[in-house]
Amino acid sequence: MVKIVGIAGSLRPDAYSQIALAIAAQRVQALGAQVEILDLRQMQLPFCDGGTEYPHYPDVKKLQDTVADADGLILVSPEYHGSISGVLKNTLDLMSFDQLSGKVAGFITILGGQSNSNALNDLRIILRWVHAWSIPEQIAIGQAWQAFTPEGKLTDEKLSKRFDQFAHSLVTNTRKLRSVD
Repeated sequence: MVKIVGIAGSLRPDAYSQIALAIAAQRVQALGAQVEILDLRQMQLPFCDGGTEYPHYPDVKKLQDTVADADGLILVSPEYHGSISGVLKNTLDLMSFDQLSGKVAGFITILGGQSNSNALNDLRIILRWVHAWSIPEQIAIGQAWQAFTPEGKLTDEKLSKRFDQFAHSLVTNTRKLRSVD
């Protein structure tokens, strides 16, 4: 069975990044994959200092072990100042090739204004650097304050279809590239 880990790079209590991750996870699970969400709001992660071990932070080992055991990733980030959030970048920096190489990754970004692909491109560069595979489908949700209902549902049918395509691509490509059912 395909194992996917989802991580949203926002610490806000009602973050649109978390809502988008939940929607993507549901769509991926509906296709038969197992999804585990690592909620950074519940984890104690230090700033990366370039080391490989953080004995005073057991959540670093949990992060590393969970990602190492996965076949793929869903990474969601708000776009801050034209790039990914510092929270998500730090989380990725706490891992290495040991955890990320060979993983299949899908990316979603959340923007308050017009959608663009800055953060998506940065995620592709970061994941390529650690030898992960990026799926071609990606989602940038501009004007996120309009994209979701108060109950956390998508307001736009076209965007909903993009989530379906994203999920299908992630599961299908993970099965192919990781040789799992």
